[in-house]
Amino acid sequence: MTRRSTECSRCSSSFFLPILFVVAACTAPAPSFTSGGNMQSGQAAQDQIAHGRDLVVSHACGDCHGGGSDPAAFGWLDGARSPVLDVQFFKIGPFTTRAKNLTPDNATGTGHFTERQIFNALRYGLRPEETADVDITSTVPGQGNFPLHPHYLAIPMPWPSWRHMPDQDLWAIAAYLKRGVKPVNHKVEDSEGPPDFWASEYTVEKIGPHPVRPYPTVNEKGGPEK
Repeated sequence: MTRRSTECSRCSSSFFLPILFVVAACTAPAPSFTSGGNMQSGQAAQDQIAHGRDLVVSHACGDCHGGGSDPAAFGWLDGARSPVLDVQFFKIGPFTTRAKNLTPDNATGTGHFTERQIFNALRYGLRPEETADVDITSTVPGQGNFPLHPHYLAIPMPWPSWRHMPDQDLWAIAAYLKRGVKPVNHKVEDSEGPPDFWASEYTVEKIGPHPVRPYPTVNEKGGPEK
């Protein structure tokens, strides 16, 4: 996303995150997944978390989920507090959606989600609370572990743009949200509307394919004539 997605102007959704990682009698940082599903530890894990932090800040996640672009600000990523529409609350037809608590709090945040569930939310737009912790290899419902009846994030979350980010970037964001942010107990009221309501918005005709069509397309220099 520039600082905003072309699909939606801000992140607001129902998604994300982790269980607090416990390190017993050890000073080394907790291991993390790489884009290939392997584990990292030590400095590599810390570098991954730092990279995820940079992406979260530069992609304006805090504008909707709290804290703006300042990780030291009150309410950093802990969800909607302002009732002002189009900041943390969004009116989509008859429904109101609210930016979720992305901190790894088990009671009110996303502490029960795995990094892979977070990755799948960013790549495929799938609600982590209703999508298994599996390696997805297809976007066809019922194939390659893609849910037969997918439940998507609410429309204000600009995952259609995020899905084109490199795997390592999405894994870094997941690592930061899971292990780089302190849990905050802050309950955000659920968004309105059934998850299935958004499904018709995410057709290839509306959001384009993944991966993105190769350069050049009909709209780019050197591409075929329309």
